[in-house]
Amino acid sequence: MCGIAGVVAFTGQAREYQSDIEQAVSTLSQRGPDSNGIFIHNHIAFGSSRLSIIDTSEKANQPLHDANARYVIVYNGEIYNYKELRKELLQKGVEFKTESDTEVLLNMYIHFKDDFLNRLNGFYSFAIYDKETGSVFIARDKIGIKPLLYYQDDDKLIFASEMKALLAFPIRRKIDSTSLYQYLQLNYIPAPATILEGVQKLEPGNYLEYSNNEIKKVSYYNIEISSNPDIKSNHYNDQKTQLRKLIDNSVEKRMISDVPLGSFLSGGLDSSIIVATAAQFTKKLSTFTISYPDDPMYDESKYAAMVAKKFNTDHTVFEVNNDSLFEHLDNVLNYLDEPFADSSALPVYILSNLTRQNITVALSGDGGDELFAGYNKHHAEWLSLIKDSRGKMLSWFSLLWKVLPQSRNSFISNKVRQYNRFSTGAKLSSADRYWYWATFTDEKMAAEMMVTGFDEKEYDNRKQHILRYLNNETNSLDNGSEDQKMNEVLRTDATLVLPNDMLHKVDMMSMANSLEVRVPLLDHNIVDYIFSLQADAKIDKHRQKKLLRDAYEEILPPEILTRPKHGFEVPLLSWFTTGLRDRIEKEWLNEAFIQEQGIFDPAMMRKVKNRLYSSRPGDIQNVVWRLIVFQNWYKKYMPN
Repeated sequence: MCGIAGVVAFTGQAREYQSDIEQAVSTLSQRGPDSNGIFIHNHIAFGSSRLSIIDTSEKANQPLHDANARYVIVYNGEIYNYKELRKELLQKGVEFKTESDTEVLLNMYIHFKDDFLNRLNGFYSFAIYDKETGSVFIARDKIGIKPLLYYQDDDKLIFASEMKALLAFPIRRKIDSTSLYQYLQLNYIPAPATILEGVQKLEPGNYLEYSNNEIKKVSYYNIEISSNPDIKSNHYNDQKTQLRKLIDNSVEKRMISDVPLGSFLSGGLDSSIIVATAAQFTKKLSTFTISYPDDPMYDESKYAAMVAKKFNTDHTVFEVNNDSLFEHLDNVLNYLDEPFADSSALPVYILSNLTRQNITVALSGDGGDELFAGYNKHHAEWLSLIKDSRGKMLSWFSLLWKVLPQSRNSFISNKVRQYNRFSTGAKLSSADRYWYWATFTDEKMAAEMMVTGFDEKEYDNRKQHILRYLNNETNSLDNGSEDQKMNEVLRTDATLVLPNDMLHKVDMMSMANSLEVRVPLLDHNIVDYIFSLQADAKIDKHRQKKLLRDAYEEILPPEILTRPKHGFEVPLLSWFTTGLRDRIEKEWLNEAFIQEQGIFDPAMMRKVKNRLYSSRPGDIQNVVWRLIVFQNWYKKYMPN
């Protein structure tokens, strides 16, 4: 696991960028605290900061050359099937100087260029340079677990694991107003766009190739909904058996490590399945959870303890109160190098920070909700598609839900909020409904917040690209089966929410603490299998994550299988009206600064603050958090 950066100079020599590449590597030190290295040759400069996981010897440090010193690689990630691939390469006469997966990956490129990416099982972003041809190959993993950003102008191509490393180079810093508009709606900016014009995220399952002074981008993997009749006709019990086999195989592969390894254990279904499986492959698995004494409604630690006891793990509970969350606020804000407003990044940061004091690699249950329909919006979508009577009843009372208090701050007001969103969304087309339930601020309010405006045509193109599966003619509200439509919703989540929100959050917050997090449920073999099944194997009108629950009904405690999904709400509202109020007024949303900045409408910012301090704030604290994150980023990274 590492942070990587590099530059391809189209004109001149890469030596001109030596100080820039050194600074870029320095910014990535938390991703890779164990060693760093620089390689410069002709028009190429590569840099790496390494977190040693497999073969921790100095011989495996990066940048790494092949035996003939023709090729060089910088690489962030893990290849879990590297031992099998190594055996195959040995039979071809390849001589290895390390025991690392890095060297295996490099030689897979050398010997199997045409299809080597599809033979990799793991998560990764990497770049390989061929000294003889001058070509550079840059790739990102199939699901988008590891990040890769790049910038291109007339003089150069720059790539890096994080935007802060790109900003070590002399690049133009201009805010992409369309990206800002998306951010205000979604809490994040979907790939390939970023907050800065000219900077892009390499999308999952894509690679870049520089050769003969040309750059091409190629998609080598897409999540597909299979129409294989043999798979769809499998008996449900066979599907459960196959799923367990795939998860067993995935978890076992991800237990490979030359440093201490354990697992997050929240007490939810997904992490409990990972722990139950991992416990088979080690004598005493270390597990870690956080408890929230200040928020018993969201505290899952008793369920985590139940699972830990059943599978005899070495269990550690970190008690985190609201003061602890508050103390780490600036750590999180200052590590973010692009606006990202999912507030659950705070507890993920704290869990990673505390867990890193014990281990270097952690397993996680991320991905289960997106693959198996675990979110409330999935249940709402299914009720809408099948036109269930409960959904109709909720819609009948739509006027009532609109006038009752709505917020996430209590059980009842949160239910009213959910009922109101359902009754509004149920009346929309599939694509419009998805967008309504995926966003946190509507388009009208987001536009009113900005004085800079945005490119409406570009925004519409981006939105249509995101909704491409749902806008397909055969999947409209009046055509295609409910099953097909639901699978398209899940595929859209897997290409939008999963890489741009959930995986980005885990990667940034774990890497901020030099902790590698592995996600077994997102093995591409599991992803491919799940999207070969009909949606009603995953969800019905009574249950979400149906197949996953039933596959482990004889393994997990019944309390884990039957309990509803819980999230954790950071107490933003109380912070903003007490301890952070002064900083909001003087630092982030200071009216003079807003005027000088010229991005947000001052009158609208006053309305937002007035509502925040009113007796009926609703969910305005989430809008304020979005603004705080952006303003903190702006003050740190944008030129004065």
